[in-house]
Amino acid sequence: MSEKDDISTLSDPHKDVPRGHTVIEGYLRLLDGSPGVYRMLDPDHRVLYVGKAKHLKNRVSNYARPSGHSARIAKMISETSQMMFLTTRTETEALLLEQNLIKQLKPHYNVLLRDDKSFPNILVTKNHDFPQITKHRGAKSSKGAYYGPFANATAVNRTLNQLQKAFLLRTCADSDFANRTRPCLQYQIKRCTAPCVGKISKEDYAALVNDAERFLQGKDSGMQKRLAEEMQAASDAMEFEVAAGLRDRIRAMTQVQTAQGINPRTISEGDVIGLHMESGQACVQVFFIRAHQNWGNRDFYPKTNGAEAEEVLSAFIGQFYDQKDPPRQIILSHDLEERELIEAALSEKAGKKVEILVPQRGEKAEIVAGAVRNARESLGRKMSETAAQAKLLAGVQAAFDLPNLPARIEVYDNSHIQGAHAVGAMIVAGPEGFMKNQYRKFDIKGDEITPGDDFGMMKEMLTRRFKRLLKDDPDRSKGLWPDLLLIDGGAGQVSAVREIMVEQGVNDIPMVGVAKGIDRDQGKEEFYRTGKRPFALQRNDPVLYFIQRLRDEAHRFAIGTHRAKRSKAISATPLDDVPGVGATRKRALLAHFGSAKAVSLANLSDLKAVTGISETIAQTIYDFFHEQR
Repeated sequence: MSEKDDISTLSDPHKDVPRGHTVIEGYLRLLDGSPGVYRMLDPDHRVLYVGKAKHLKNRVSNYARPSGHSARIAKMISETSQMMFLTTRTETEALLLEQNLIKQLKPHYNVLLRDDKSFPNILVTKNHDFPQITKHRGAKSSKGAYYGPFANATAVNRTLNQLQKAFLLRTCADSDFANRTRPCLQYQIKRCTAPCVGKISKEDYAALVNDAERFLQGKDSGMQKRLAEEMQAASDAMEFEVAAGLRDRIRAMTQVQTAQGINPRTISEGDVIGLHMESGQACVQVFFIRAHQNWGNRDFYPKTNGAEAEEVLSAFIGQFYDQKDPPRQIILSHDLEERELIEAALSEKAGKKVEILVPQRGEKAEIVAGAVRNARESLGRKMSETAAQAKLLAGVQAAFDLPNLPARIEVYDNSHIQGAHAVGAMIVAGPEGFMKNQYRKFDIKGDEITPGDDFGMMKEMLTRRFKRLLKDDPDRSKGLWPDLLLIDGGAGQVSAVREIMVEQGVNDIPMVGVAKGIDRDQGKEEFYRTGKRPFALQRNDPVLYFIQRLRDEAHRFAIGTHRAKRSKAISATPLDDVPGVGATRKRALLAHFGSAKAVSLANLSDLKAVTGISETIAQTIYDFFHEQR
């Protein structure tokens, strides 16, 4: 073997592994006309693509053709060395399975929705004589009526704020409610009727709850007129304080409707989805319409991988509603080739008829046009920000002599008060700015660490971080490894971190220490690298401002994490250590007895009387506190 052949083999250990359309053709004899899902894999068994088919053999035969493919599909076929198949009973099942696998496996050639956060709702509880109205995010496990989703916390908080003014419902927790002896500030500022101290009867409060729910359901026709008549009657009877309260409620209801902007007459429950694509990038704008009210809008930036608009929108809908309940109507800017199939899949998932519309005229078309306009403007801003970020990353590469443009910068910091409640924090930045879904918190646990030992904290943090990386991504193929480490500190910190990295067998990642200059003045930062002289950047250098922003963000995240840990420690109770007592049972015990101390002093029969506390759990609680003495 020549030296050239040897180098080639080392650079591609799978050089002789068959790939391409001939490999795919070999699977055709194993397939029939069943519907199902297929996976295309490369020689390292990484999933390149997940697709679904009504007729597996026909679909796979398309990939076996040597020509006639788009550039994206042709490249995917050229990398395929093997395939996997799962048959299903129906094409609908195949579609649902496909979207589930895409979210799990994140194949390189699929369209990927990267933002998968849950959306907040308004919850009206149903487990109390005086229901609470509150913001809720996550699994709908609490007993009550849920209204939403809202696009973001700002939208739901704004609506809650006005609903408090309009319907005067309590927002306090049940434990606070049970322990009040006099009205709180919410009653004083006319945002609550103080049911906790008997300022309103159960029947009158139930009427307010009913009005609030009708308003959230869009059934508020006549409600403002009725309140106006009651206001006039109170005014005629010279009950001016009552009349003023009714006036404020009417005003608050009007403000909710005004703040929502779009309040379509022809959409009672639907999501309006507009797509704009430019230069291979896409933005999807979603308006959440419920009860003829606009509950906010949000933009998403799916990874297109060169797909066309129709495929991007189809993939977005499948992944977006994979863990969310679809509304009765989904109103789109682009038609879908498999619209009926997607309707059937979403209807089956939701347990109700789901309709996909592509309006051409009228109010719905106008709202869709507004969504597309928002998507276009949002994508323009993001592309501008991305270009500026790319320029900054190029500046970082030049300033620190990095071999490649950094796609992932990790910044580490820690926070404590004289060693107490110590935490570590890692923030991440890349081509699109701060990658907040990649931030990590580290609860510093090392018993051998001296309180206040920053070196020891940093060692524990980095050791845990890179042990996990070596386990989860040993071949560095998932984009989880940093291209640059920024450390808050000077030569000593950089040297200590270098030793830690060498211990882990990772000594090829560039690292830079960021320390304030001799005057401790922001703008005079000095940068330290192993084996090189420290240096500074010009005060007006954009790269310097960028590094300062990264360091400040790490500091902010570390302090926030420390405060949360300290706050939790302060509010901790002995009930946290009782086996079998979780958050729900703890709330029930505190609501019944008023304090953890009262629980510890309670006898067995009193513990059994608490709702949700079985005889076994009551015995466990009783034994726990009596064994403690």
